[in-house]
Amino acid sequence: MGRRSEKLYEDFAVVMDEIHSADDPREAYALVQDRINEYRSAGWAVPDDLIRVERNLMSEFMAESQGR
Repeated sequence: MGRRSEKLYEDFAVVMDEIHSADDPREAYALVQDRINEYRSAGWAVPDDLIRVERNLMSEFMAESQGR
């Protein structure tokens, strides 16, 4: 694994810890959005796992808003 790959993996692990420790799902979603924006502004590809987390959170919010 290259240095950049290691950094991205470590960074993703930190993000996941922050998400799991968030008291409010909206806070977790904001953390994910912030991190995605950081990757994009740095010109890096956003990790697929982070995109999946964003989509899962959004799906949960939509389901809750529809009373499911």
